[in-house]
Amino acid sequence: MLEIIYQDEHIVAVNKPAGWLVHRSWLARHETVFVMQTLRDQLGQHVFPVHRLDRPTSGVLLMGLSSEVARILSQQLEYQQMQKTYHAVVRGYVDGEDIIDYALMEELDKIADKFADTDREAQSAITHYRALAKIECPVEIGRYPTSRFSLLELKPKTGRRHQLRRHMAHIRHPIIGDTTHGDLRQNRGVAKYYQTGRLMLHASHLQLQHPVTGENLLLTARWDSPWQYLLEQFGWQGVVPELECPRPITFEL
Repeated sequence: MLEIIYQDEHIVAVNKPAGWLVHRSWLARHETVFVMQTLRDQLGQHVFPVHRLDRPTSGVLLMGLSSEVARILSQQLEYQQMQKTYHAVVRGYVDGEDIIDYALMEELDKIADKFADTDREAQSAITHYRALAKIECPVEIGRYPTSRFSLLELKPKTGRRHQLRRHMAHIRHPIIGDTTHGDLRQNRGVAKYYQTGRLMLHASHLQLQHPVTGENLLLTARWDSPWQYLLEQFGWQGVVPELECPRPITFEL
């Protein structure tokens, strides 16, 4: 069962578990668990997607309860009228805050985009980041006797595919658990020493205007058990208290 963080007669938002696909795809024919189908069965009615989260990313996922509402929300997203806030654990020390303004080539899937035009210009991509906490751990994962990590708040101003993961890799602070753009040695080290093997990227907040009432909404998804476990080991409890659960929430695939 999915954790519903907001619902009325027009929209519904859930805390998407890491590892879940949003909807069925012929690229993942053998998968049996999907957010849209699970939520449809849970609510007893159809739901209509507004945006996506990558499979390994957890957090706020918004859907319309009618195609018309979903269309309005999609337009808000297209015109950058929604504000998304993510949190990530990355390799190395990060201080202060800054803006990453680094254009990205469109990422194409080797199978789904096999015949797509590959001769395209890079697209504008902008991310604001803010460092919240950092730690140096007495474990040797790379070439140094200790390992450093930082907790970041990330706010994408554009919505390119894998933008946050690619931008953090660009500034040499890849997100822990990122198997595509990250540091494989760091990923394995964190899984070994801290028993956390997931992508440490979470869609924490989504701020928007309600498509029917016009009310300003702030939707918040709390961290799951692996997130909380790692933050406890790093001594980062209380850094972002609104995302901590009073007790661990677990999701079974």
